[in-house]
Amino acid sequence: MDDIIAYLHADDHVFLIPNAANTAEVVRRLRAAAPDGITVTDEHEAYAVLAVQGPRSAELLGALGLPTWHGYMSFSAATLDGVELTVCRTGYTGELGYELLVPAEHAVAVWDALFTAGEAAELRACGLAARDTLRTEMGYPLHGQDLSLEITPVQARSGWAVGWDKPAFWGRDALLSEKAAGPRRTLRGLVAVDRAIPRSGMTVHAGDAIVGTITSGTFSPTRKEGIALALLDTAAGLAEGDTVEVDIRGRRATMRVVRPPFVQPSVK
Repeated sequence: MDDIIAYLHADDHVFLIPNAANTAEVVRRLRAAAPDGITVTDEHEAYAVLAVQGPRSAELLGALGLPTWHGYMSFSAATLDGVELTVCRTGYTGELGYELLVPAEHAVAVWDALFTAGEAAELRACGLAARDTLRTEMGYPLHGQDLSLEITPVQARSGWAVGWDKPAFWGRDALLSEKAAGPRRTLRGLVAVDRAIPRSGMTVHAGDAIVGTITSGTFSPTRKEGIALALLDTAAGLAEGDTVEVDIRGRRATMRVVRPPFVQPSVK
């Protein structure tokens, strides 16, 4: 349903962050399944998330007196100019990265503080599209494109994130069956051989046969070439190093099958 991040504050307090577009459905499902004594509250509009990503992200937050010492996929409570916030160390770029969970009414003030500190350190703010190109370079799946109700974690090579030993969870029987039989399609990496920029939804061909679909595609700012994640049919028998063709607005562009990441990650 969603690749939720859960922050455990206490045994009786869990703060969940779903993808924004999935919030209503996640709340509906959790409320319907919650046992007596468990309350699920929707605080989607009560918080903003500000992402500070990159090799100098700890330097920037440190200049504001915010904590940066905590480990990967953990969080720490903090205060900035009287505003209580949470500093999460998640990132989605393959580099060091933090997310600030800020009460919505203070989001502009915290943004301004980050922006001012960034200017002083000759760092620039950028849009979410930049993080999308970087996560694609890492081969990180995006929910709604590379993961969805139609694209299972088995197909997306995200089975490592599934609690296979749990006795019950939504979709367990279907996923176990798919894992045992082998998925009919698998998320693979593609690198452009020709000058081409693949995009989501484009078809992948092997000779005269359609063998897959691009789920995420972009121009890699690091490699300076087109890269993509694509769901390729298992029956096509494609292996790393094989070439395929992608239909880019009626023109066939040659791409090579690879195993992500496209760029070596440096997050620790």
